[in-house]
Amino acid sequence: MDLRLDDDQLGSCVGCGLCLPHCPTFRVTGEEALSPRGRIAAMRQVQHEGAAVTEEFVDFMETCVQCRGCESACPSGVPFGRLMEGTRAELARRHRTAPRWQRLAYRVLGHHRLLLAGSSALAVGQRLRLIPARAGLPRLPIRRGPAVTGTGSTDAAQTPVWMFTGCVMDAWMRDTHRSTAAVLAAAGADVMVPGAGGSCCGALHEHAGLDRQTKRLARQVMASMPGDAPILVNSAGCGATLKDYGHVLGTDEAAAFAARVRDVHEWLADRVDRLPTPAAGAARPPVIIQDPCHLRHVQKAHLPVRTVLGRYARLVELDDDGLCCGAGGAYSALEPDLAGQIRDRKAEALHRAAASSGAKVVASANPGCAMHLAAAGFHVRHPMDLVAEAIR
Repeated sequence: MDLRLDDDQLGSCVGCGLCLPHCPTFRVTGEEALSPRGRIAAMRQVQHEGAAVTEEFVDFMETCVQCRGCESACPSGVPFGRLMEGTRAELARRHRTAPRWQRLAYRVLGHHRLLLAGSSALAVGQRLRLIPARAGLPRLPIRRGPAVTGTGSTDAAQTPVWMFTGCVMDAWMRDTHRSTAAVLAAAGADVMVPGAGGSCCGALHEHAGLDRQTKRLARQVMASMPGDAPILVNSAGCGATLKDYGHVLGTDEAAAFAARVRDVHEWLADRVDRLPTPAAGAARPPVIIQDPCHLRHVQKAHLPVRTVLGRYARLVELDDDGLCCGAGGAYSALEPDLAGQIRDRKAEALHRAAASSGAKVVASANPGCAMHLAAAGFHVRHPMDLVAEAIR
């Protein structure tokens, strides 16, 4: 079976093993096959040696969290994320992965009103104890409050920016969108929100290998935010996907769109002096920083979070070198056992940080991470929520 992978990329791994300590599935299982170099070796056997695509091979690929922590550690620059995306896309094309129910569920993400209605029904089911605890969901909101709308400022001194609202973020963390809009306005932004069709970036579809759906959603999102204004994103997973549209669609137009995308903290870090100055003698509460993998390893934009939030809080770092928490988009729902074991390691680091600092709040700039950790009992807040509270 031809996985349609780039041979140069597939051959770039020299098997040094420096990635192993940074791979969450290898850390919890100790199995070479569940490491980056083990998975690459399996890809080579299929593409170069004609090995059969067995259920075992499919399992090796599906149990990858796609955190891409291995890429940050790799001295050879192996593009593991590209290899995994390509492999999953070929497996999905041949219907070896992403069963029909999963494809239908992901299709809902692009229909925002249907998603909101389904999310509300799920929240009601939680209140009636119809949703089992093993689903790993935190308490979902029944009422979301008003959606963010554009500020519509006529002040020429303000900078026009698009604020991407997405699907899951708007359904489950809309209050964070309101906080983000307030912080952006305080920094001198004239906030605009996407038009019709801009409700889902396709991140989960891309992870699952559903490339046709990903491309369709990418085109819709691009059409929803025309012009050349910056596109600011407060979800690490969405931001990583939006920044990758040039690769997803392979067009100059998509590459130009992707170049406009910035994590909201990146944009604010360059303008942090425009935010209100903390009052003299104001308390700076301790806050534990948890880096979402797609912010730290993919976007390389985790430091701006510290620049912005550090203005109002005393930041507490974890001692686990950014190891994945196990959320991985839909990974925690699809692979709950492995996701739980990976989260247990993160929980140990969080408890150590809390014990040494007295911090009771964890800051995470990704909805998947926030919900996965909240389901384990941690008090998780988005950095934008904390900053918005501080500047009110």
